[in-house]
Parts: sequence; C-alpha cells; structure tokens
Amino acid sequence: METGIKFKTVDEYFSTLSADTKNILAQIRNTIKQAAPDAVEVISYNMPAFKMHGILVYYAAHTEHIGFYPTSSPIEIFKEELSAYKCSKGAIQFPIGKPMPLDLVSRIVRFRVQQDQAKAKKKRQG
Repeated sequence: METGIKFKTVDEYFSTLSADTKNILAQIRNTIKQAAPDAVEVISYNMPAFKMHGILVYYAAHTEHIGFYPTSSPIEIFKEELSAYKCSKGAIQFPIGKPMPLDLVSRIVRFRVQQDQAKAKKKRQG
C-alpha cells in the first residue's frame, strides 16, 4: 500500500484501509498484542510495528496480501510451517482471502520477544 502519506500513528495507517483489510489487520494487530503484551506500537518505515528493546515485527496491507516482517531468523526457524506462503529473507506474504494463520503469527511473535529479551540482556552484561 503506497499512499504517499507519512503515517504518524497506527490508527492513522488503519484509517486508510478498506473495511475488509482493516478487519484482517486488526486480527493480526490483536494477535501480536496478546503475544507481546509489553511491546509498544510504533510506525517505522511507514508501517505498523511492535517494539520492545528493538523492533519485533512489522506488518502491512498490500493489494493481494498482508506483509508480515519478523526479520530473517523466524522465517528460518518456522520454515516448514511457512512453506505454504511466499517468503523472502525477512518477509512473509499471507494472501488476502485466505484465513490468517494467527496461531503461527503468535508463535513467531513470542519467538521474537525471546530474541529481543536475550539481545537486551546480552547488551546489559556488556
């Protein structure tokens, strides 16, 4: 979705979507919030994202799919479960019109939370 708008908030981003797409993204947003309750919503690279010490995941609406961007390591870790989806190094495409794999999204987010906490702990130790 390229609108030329520079979004300041996630709600502003959502306000530009069709009702159907907004509904799908809301499911993903709520799933991420449940899997990472301490994460903060931000706009980064003009997309909704969730952040703790660093960015956990980004997600975005596109014409034919929902883009989910959890960085590269979860895509490798969950590659068998992701085999039904188009993936690249740091991105997964969930086709619009098919059920969103919310359980898988939740597990990927929890994995990213663990990675984020481990990285922050390592940084503190020095």
